[in-house]
Amino acid sequence: MNANRTYYLTRSQPPFLTEMILGVYRKTQDLEWLRRTVPAIEKYYRFWTEEPHLTPGTDLSRYYDFGDGPAPEVVSAERDERGQTHYDRVKQYYRTHRVRDYNLSQYYDRGRDELTALFYKGDRSMRESGFDPSNRFGPFNVDIIHYDPVCLNSLLYLMETQTAEVMKIVGRDGEAAQWLARAEKRGRRINDLLWDDRDGLYYDYDYVDKKVHRYPFVTTFWPLWAGIADSRRAARVVANLHRFERPGGLQTSANVTGNQWDAPFGWGNLQMMAVKGLRRYGYREEADRIAVRFLSMVLKEFMAHNAVLEKYDVVRRESQLGAGIKFGYGSNEIGFGWTNAAFVEMYAELPEEKKSEVLNLN
Repeated sequence: MNANRTYYLTRSQPPFLTEMILGVYRKTQDLEWLRRTVPAIEKYYRFWTEEPHLTPGTDLSRYYDFGDGPAPEVVSAERDERGQTHYDRVKQYYRTHRVRDYNLSQYYDRGRDELTALFYKGDRSMRESGFDPSNRFGPFNVDIIHYDPVCLNSLLYLMETQTAEVMKIVGRDGEAAQWLARAEKRGRRINDLLWDDRDGLYYDYDYVDKKVHRYPFVTTFWPLWAGIADSRRAARVVANLHRFERPGGLQTSANVTGNQWDAPFGWGNLQMMAVKGLRRYGYREEADRIAVRFLSMVLKEFMAHNAVLEKYDVVRRESQLGAGIKFGYGSNEIGFGWTNAAFVEMYAELPEEKKSEVLNLN
């Protein structure tokens, strides 16, 4: 959870719970505190691995918000200079564009010019994912409810391996073995269903039509970050760096759509996870290069504007995004926590001889 707003009560956010718990434990070494976290871990794991988050026939999970109707944050706050909400702009897009990624009639009643109840379910679920919005799951990510995302299932794999670590620390070795078995099963399913050998990328899996959705997205590095990929798959993903790598780091996708989670925009958290994934598999040169590109851009923009921002145009190496964002949040928030955290972490992991390159502000 990244805020305490009441409309978050119908949904979670991507499951980093065990990552945070182990981070605290490694600092405090408080064994009794760690033991007390186990019921919360087990409860939260069930949230993600039972219906409606568990998808039929895959043993994998999806994002799914329990609320109905328009998302409150859109109605109350997401208005442009003309007073239009995100939903107004979506309807205008649907009126004027042909949609090929999904059956539009599920989400838009053309005769009434109204978004359907299923649209709002998909829109809310897209917000649970944190990727609000892109076109990764079709226009505006609204078809996300019909996919097993690589990001979510990589996080659940990590949650399973980390819960095994927690159980071992607190002396529950038998349960640790069960958690590792769950992780091994999920890892196999990810490599079977979400890996595309033709493109050499991890994609999201459409469990309805039983196929991957070929939309190059930087979450393809998450199975490297989590340790799911074997060396062959990791090498194939690294060979595709050119699809994402730009002067300011990694762009979020290979497609310019007007959404903030697509090209040419880059986000600190995604840079950090990709860089860590590259390091995990021994691709230190590539990891250093991407880290230096992103960090030097953030520092350059901080020197120019006296602020660390939420997102950046990694093609132009700028934080001033202009009219590039047409859907979702058009603002670029100042002092954004994960950019600060990603900068500190990525800089700390750079070899000493590479740190001076971050000061190259061109």
